[in-house]
Amino acid sequence: MIDKLIYYYSNYPTIRYSTVVLALVSLCAALLGVTLVLKRFSMIGDGLSHVAFGATSIATAASFTPMYIALPFTTVAAVLLLRRRVGAKIQGDSAIAMLSAGSLAFGYIVLNLFPSSSSNVSGDACSSLFGSASILGIKRSDVIICAILAISVLAVFIFFYNRIFAVTFDESFASATGTNAGFYNTLIAVITGIVIVTAMNMVGALLISALITFPALSAMRVFRTFKGVMICSACISVACSLIGTIVCLLASTPVGPTIAIANILAFGIFSLTGWITRGRTAKNTNQ
Repeated sequence: MIDKLIYYYSNYPTIRYSTVVLALVSLCAALLGVTLVLKRFSMIGDGLSHVAFGATSIATAASFTPMYIALPFTTVAAVLLLRRRVGAKIQGDSAIAMLSAGSLAFGYIVLNLFPSSSSNVSGDACSSLFGSASILGIKRSDVIICAILAISVLAVFIFFYNRIFAVTFDESFASATGTNAGFYNTLIAVITGIVIVTAMNMVGALLISALITFPALSAMRVFRTFKGVMICSACISVACSLIGTIVCLLASTPVGPTIAIANILAFGIFSLTGWITRGRTAKNTNQ
């Protein structure tokens, strides 16, 4: 088993590139996931990934580069969703559901109406929704893009940690203390859109929510502080990405679903750990 992994990583640079890209994307998704889950926008990843799928379908039909179409569409949708006011007629969860279903349906119809631009409609749709079955399509340029993205996300959360913390838990209080809540919501939305479009080709539109939601929820089973949850969530996400990649190589399973299952198993382990820890704490308190 070890010899097989050494052979793969020694002889196939694309596997090394894919491992790095998946780890960096998972790191970015986990950091954003903590804020989005606490703001009750955990399903925004699913909704925006469907927007990206619809935009990618339009780009495929028009023979454009998918990234150039999907990125602006997804980013605008993220800004509109995250900057919605409390008194809006259509609340966040309903808006996400409408956007998700509409974009998914529209994207698949476009792929079917323009079959000449795609030799395999079902294959293209399956690849976009569930991710590439292989991890051999990553280039060195993708690693550089993801590295820049990861550094940018880390820089945002390090330099604006206090403001993001305030906006996450109480926007009204943050605004009252002089924090521009709208700006930071827009900043988070833009980064979220970029991360989702970047990750979609690897893990698929339907599985991006796993990268955003599960690491944050797993960390919350054990830790109670915002910083602790963020650090633990990032570690869980990167670890699950690496484990999923190794399993994918050894068992020849699809990348996205494998990483998603690794995150689900991690959630189960952390839930059990949190339950045991809370039980011991309650027992010591009673004594």
